[in-house]
Amino acid sequence: MATPVRLHAEQAIAAAEAGKHVLCEKPMALDVAECERMIAAARASGVSLGVAYYRHLYPMVARLRVLIASGAIGRPVLADVQSFEPFDARPDQPRGWLLKKEDSGGGPMMDFGCHRIEILLDLLGPAEDVRGFLANVRFRGRDVEDTGVAHFEFAGGAQATLAVSHAARERRDSFDLYGTEGSARVPVLNEGLLRLVTAAGTRDESHPPHANLHQPLVEDFVAAVRDRRPPAVTGEMGLAVTRALDAIYGR
Repeated sequence: MATPVRLHAEQAIAAAEAGKHVLCEKPMALDVAECERMIAAARASGVSLGVAYYRHLYPMVARLRVLIASGAIGRPVLADVQSFEPFDARPDQPRGWLLKKEDSGGGPMMDFGCHRIEILLDLLGPAEDVRGFLANVRFRGRDVEDTGVAHFEFAGGAQATLAVSHAARERRDSFDLYGTEGSARVPVLNEGLLRLVTAAGTRDESHPPHANLHQPLVEDFVAAVRDRRPPAVTGEMGLAVTRALDAIYGR
């Protein structure tokens, strides 16, 4: 279901009530209340509900899970995530709806910051505190922010910062994770190069995503329906991301 965010809840609930399994584009909905209604409708109808956070199935993200679980970089201390995509669509262009708050719910934090929030929650667990700082640095007349920074605190004290922007000229897609015994630095998440620093030294690795970025997630969802198991990215994870977004936007 790939439609503007304001339509997700209405359409997902209608599909679930018609007995259809639903794979919903990200972010799941405009707010937590809509997500909860979507989950309730799917449960009541006995259908699967997934959210298209396709980076969840990146080999790089799987590698980061292993590095954390194995203790290779020690206990996670800090994650530093940056995602910049210059963007200034006109209202009449196909992606112009992304800059209308009633349609999208927000700017780059909603549009692609949500992907990075999903990875942070997946790797570091539930966030105990989330705060956001949003601004229009360049496009001051916009209905949504053009730049934002979010701060997360996790159990055990681990911290994370997420910076997103439509205003910065440079494109960035970095994900750096620092632990008590080393670090894992990913300069471009969509390319899959990793610099691992541990007590044993420094090593460069490559874990590129599938050529079709969405395909592994779609295949997993189809298999989940056939096998009657939860998909890799459930409605509950979509809800958790939206809960963080609500905190960032002060909703």
